[in-house]
Amino acid sequence: MTVALLAGCTGGPTPSDSPTGVVDQGYQSGDGSTKAWAPADRGEPVALSGTDFAGGAVDVADWRGDVVVLNTWYAACPPCRKEAPDLVALAAEYAADGVQLLGINGTDAAGAAQAFERTFAVTYPSIADSDGSAIAALQGAVPVQAVPTTVVLDREGRVAARILGLADASTLSALVDDVLAEPAAAGTA
Repeated sequence: MTVALLAGCTGGPTPSDSPTGVVDQGYQSGDGSTKAWAPADRGEPVALSGTDFAGGAVDVADWRGDVVVLNTWYAACPPCRKEAPDLVALAAEYAADGVQLLGINGTDAAGAAQAFERTFAVTYPSIADSDGSAIAALQGAVPVQAVPTTVVLDREGRVAARILGLADASTLSALVDDVLAEPAAAGTA
């Protein structure tokens, strides 16, 4: 009984909090839970910008009028590697519909991040977030408690939905479809 109590006080994820096979591998993963906000319940637009791993500037404000999917990741994260092909497919499938994807990586140096992007044929940018400013920008709008976390922004740049942990492809597509189906606000289309 004492051992169980001590193990529960470590502050780290417990086996019931973590997907099978990823316990104690240096990251905290979510459970795949999804939360969506009705348009009337969304906060202010997210102000998020940074430099991608090729040295280019990226600012989500440039994508107002489009639906934006943000995904936190790093190269050695098993759930990130598992969902990468689905994110690449989503980017290709929805490009003509005005959906933009942006990765946020606060862990990797450029070489590791670029190797990941080559391995998974990632076509969308990822910003280097070693200072944590991108995650901090999201924290005011939506808690980002695990890597990976995927956030869907509406056409106004407001948080519409979040998946905490590995993003199931069909769930993410449904969330994007829901936001795409919303009427565009004046001045964003």
